[in-house]
Amino acid sequence: MKKIVVLLFLILCVKLSAQTAEKSIILLDAESKLPIEDATVVILKNKQIFLSNVEGKVTFDLKGASNIQISHTSYKTMIIRSAILKEKETVVYIKSNVNTLDEIILTKQHPQKILASLIDNSKKKLNVPVRLKVYCREFFKLNGKYSYYNDGLINFQLLSKTKDFNSTILVEQNRSIGLIDANVSSELLGYNLNDIMENYYNFKYLLPLLDPKAKKEYDFLVKVNPNNENYYVMTAIPNENGKGLQDDFSIIYDKKKKIIIEVSSVLTPMTVAKMKDKTSNGSKNINKSVFKTIYRSDEDDYYLISSKEEIGFERNDKNGKKQIEVRNYFVTTNFSTQNYSFKDSEVFKDKTLFNKKNEILTDYWNVSGLVATDEEQKIIESIEDRLYEE
Repeated sequence: MKKIVVLLFLILCVKLSAQTAEKSIILLDAESKLPIEDATVVILKNKQIFLSNVEGKVTFDLKGASNIQISHTSYKTMIIRSAILKEKETVVYIKSNVNTLDEIILTKQHPQKILASLIDNSKKKLNVPVRLKVYCREFFKLNGKYSYYNDGLINFQLLSKTKDFNSTILVEQNRSIGLIDANVSSELLGYNLNDIMENYYNFKYLLPLLDPKAKKEYDFLVKVNPNNENYYVMTAIPNENGKGLQDDFSIIYDKKKKIIIEVSSVLTPMTVAKMKDKTSNGSKNINKSVFKTIYRSDEDDYYLISSKEEIGFERNDKNGKKQIEVRNYFVTTNFSTQNYSFKDSEVFKDKTLFNKKNEILTDYWNVSGLVATDEEQKIIESIEDRLYEE
């Protein structure tokens, strides 16, 4: 009898092992063979969401058979069957939907008015109330050395579309590792989690372009997306009339639905070079700023998929100058319009994960939706080694 029980147990283990397998896909451009970053990969069976990293890599646990959807603003959306993933790692080539005509769209309205209408319509279309399960990853660099890292699995409950937008935050798991200079204020570490969703869902990063003076300080242009005929691209580039730190903006939007799909901006070296350095105690001289958000429109649902922010600046204080860089990633791993209950004591009310005690229940970073690159993994491991040495 015991032998039969053991045999049945072994058979069950083999079946479970066969049903669940870690798979990786490497997304490459069909022509250039270069990796495709920021592609959205959705396991349609369970609606789990992943984002390809700079190496074009996505890793996930595959439980049973499922269709897998791959989408990107510069490529044709494609669906592959999990059955083709025979090996642990599979290369998938994606064709761009190339439009050889670099067509400029002539409009009766100024692009600034078009943008205002896009923002207004996008805010109305975004799903609220909604729950976003988000994987957050953050690197902190001080004086040229990576000295701090944190990540976490966070639930954002977005309740309303009021002007005073707010979100309820529940941290499922998190970890923080590294060595922080005691003279660096914790306020410099990371992005404020309490208002970051307000920025994304109210498109606050685009507000400078709606200022009346922006018509004179930016050159606006609307073109057909050369890689995807379903989208238009609006660019806003600072001209010689611009003053202060002004980013180059690119807004990709769905021309039929009139909603924003992607926003990106970058502070160019030319703009930084025009600025005079501030020297007073406590002042900051920004030398790097990169921002990108991606939204997903799927049938009746429209929500934030990911964000990437990088900022670098030189801070002046009584102990001298400090070079500081912060790199932050958000990836929505699950999306739900269902309400869920929680206790007030469970609500996270701090600004960042910096001071939160580590709470690790599972290897959540391995199913985070965003695979660490080889370079990032070395940074994490080196910081851990430094911590243990202390």
